[in-house]
Amino acid sequence: QQQLQQQDATTRRAHKNSMGSGMSGLTAKDIGLVASAMLAGVQLLTPADPIGRCSLMLKQLWGHQQRLSCNDNVDKGIDEYNELHASEDVDVRNSNYKKLVNSYYDLATLFYEWGWGQSFHFSFRWGFESFDEGTRRHEYQLASKLGLTGSPTQKILDVGCGIGGPMRNICRFTGADVTGLTLNPYQVERGNELCQQASPSSVLSHKCRSVQGDFMDMPFKDNSFDAAYAIEATCHAPDRVGVYSEIKRVLKPGSIFACYEWCMTDSYDKTNPEHQLIKKQIEEGDGLPDICHTSHCLQALKQSGFEVLYERDVAKDDIGRGGKPWNLPLTPSWNPFTQRFQFNWLGFRMTNVMIYMLEMLRLAPKGTIKTQQMLQQGGFGCAAGGSNDKIFTPMYLMVARVPLSSSADEGDEEKKEDSSN
Repeated sequence: QQQLQQQDATTRRAHKNSMGSGMSGLTAKDIGLVASAMLAGVQLLTPADPIGRCSLMLKQLWGHQQRLSCNDNVDKGIDEYNELHASEDVDVRNSNYKKLVNSYYDLATLFYEWGWGQSFHFSFRWGFESFDEGTRRHEYQLASKLGLTGSPTQKILDVGCGIGGPMRNICRFTGADVTGLTLNPYQVERGNELCQQASPSSVLSHKCRSVQGDFMDMPFKDNSFDAAYAIEATCHAPDRVGVYSEIKRVLKPGSIFACYEWCMTDSYDKTNPEHQLIKKQIEEGDGLPDICHTSHCLQALKQSGFEVLYERDVAKDDIGRGGKPWNLPLTPSWNPFTQRFQFNWLGFRMTNVMIYMLEMLRLAPKGTIKTQQMLQQGGFGCAAGGSNDKIFTPMYLMVARVPLSSSADEGDEEKKEDSSN
């Protein structure tokens, strides 16, 4: 543990020094002029509208602070979150998973929506795809594994739905009725708000909804759904067997569950300090109690009673000529027209300086900069985890079915136990 902390400190110093060396000769005025010129260029030459989006984000941020579920304000929330992750004991974080996850999404949801979109997940891209097209295709591929018949009366469960981006896309794609479950009250409110923003005649306004609840103890009756999926969500669970068993409980016999899991791969070496640091950065920056190995998730799915139909690491797929890997948006670029600019030394410094200024001018709540820095650590970890050794994947695909005879078998077992007693 001491070695890991020293490695972490050394890495942070090296990163800071590399940024500092790049800043030599540039004054605060210079940085301000560069930032203003780049902002004007993006505003005038692209459809991104950063000024309009930032204005909307700041307005939402102040309103969001009034709706925090875990703390009175952003500053207290980020301090409490960092305190929870300060413990190196995984059991401590697992025992506090509700508080850990709720605190994280209280802080991160607005940043995610503003910087990433309404679908909080990764996807690789084919050479001809835009970011949004790759995102939707990733969701549609998962939906295609659910064995749906096309009937508009079929009911699907989105386990850990965020603000419902995938839920709305899959509803459009399949025509099925989709219920999203999330632990965070703000995400429920925001998800339903986005569903209702669709026109009254839209399928989304009456066939999509978000519900607040814990996926370890769902507020649904047995055999309620015809299919279920989870996209980078059950990684927040303290117990994989527990969450998969609960999903199985609410599914009808013969129904299919498909998911993309966040996992460490066979390339991960738990004795390697660099690998340990990357894993820790991902956990801290993404609200995770711990990250399991792919084999652990697969075994847990089997132990929960599912019949596993298919599994593979989608991150290993051949993305073809011109394709873009899933972690590309988190790697540094000098193109000021992409969000990747913030990951080079100049963009990193500019982003933090601007947020500091917003806090000083009281345009952003206190604690916003600490939240941004926490999220950036997760970005650094994911970028490194998906590069070189590929020790981490956010898209370990598992497809499984509830056995048709599960209810009968369970009843037979209970009868045998009763007779033996």
